[in-house]
Amino acid sequence: MQYIGINHDDDTWVAALGGTKVFPLASVTDFWADAARWQEKAPAIIADGAAGKERTEVTEVPLVPASARVICVGLNYKAHAAEGSYKDQELPPYPTLFGRWTASLSVGNVPVPVPGGEAGLDWEGEVAAYIGKRVESADEASAENAVFGYSTFNDLTARRAQKLTSQWTLGKNGDFSGPLGPLVSRDEVGDLRDGLQVRTRVNGTEVQNGNTRDMIFSVPSIISLISQTFTLHPGDVIASGTPEGVGYARTPPWLLQSGDTVEVEIDKLGTLVTPVGEPILRARA
Repeated sequence: MQYIGINHDDDTWVAALGGTKVFPLASVTDFWADAARWQEKAPAIIADGAAGKERTEVTEVPLVPASARVICVGLNYKAHAAEGSYKDQELPPYPTLFGRWTASLSVGNVPVPVPGGEAGLDWEGEVAAYIGKRVESADEASAENAVFGYSTFNDLTARRAQKLTSQWTLGKNGDFSGPLGPLVSRDEVGDLRDGLQVRTRVNGTEVQNGNTRDMIFSVPSIISLISQTFTLHPGDVIASGTPEGVGYARTPPWLLQSGDTVEVEIDKLGTLVTPVGEPILRARA
């Protein structure tokens, strides 16, 4: 089953996808309060057909509740770690984690502006995992069982801002810079350790081609680690990291400019398309 977020009844709802139509299920709050129940109900709602709307008639929005934590993993593919901070060094014993605010999230086909002062934006195609159950002090088996599903994600990054300090928060929270694709339930995706190909293209040119088999830290191990410190709740998102081929590591560096289009294609999850818009110019205080 696939799901998207939509504007519906003056609120954000989660809808199931059925062909070219969407079927509103519940408000984003009610959906994540019992995601398993809505997954069970969705096929009957689609089969009935009465609630269906053409996807072109709705406004899509992230299906993540405003209260969610979006936890991203840096340098989680071996070759990407080598092109970044761990060239000629041993790999880290623990994943590098950083946060995104939900306000930075978006969906496919929404233009992402280049922040003022940046030479451009960098692409980072990756798999996002959605928590479906409360996770507290979990082992890896329990952590894996808590995953509701996965989607495409593009961790578009303002590199100048990211590298101002050792903390990455500023460069990872540009406006609309976290587009997400439709959520695909875990039963349709399987185990990421079996391997999903992750490809990123800029204006049709392939710039990333990796496989989730090459993750340093698996999604269950990441969730388990996080849960030892704080409780994860349904609707929280884990962005699992990007393969090699990012723009800043190239010679010369290659960054996204206004008018560019970036696509993230992942096996079983589909293709996420994001246009790059005009820079945001802010007046000085």
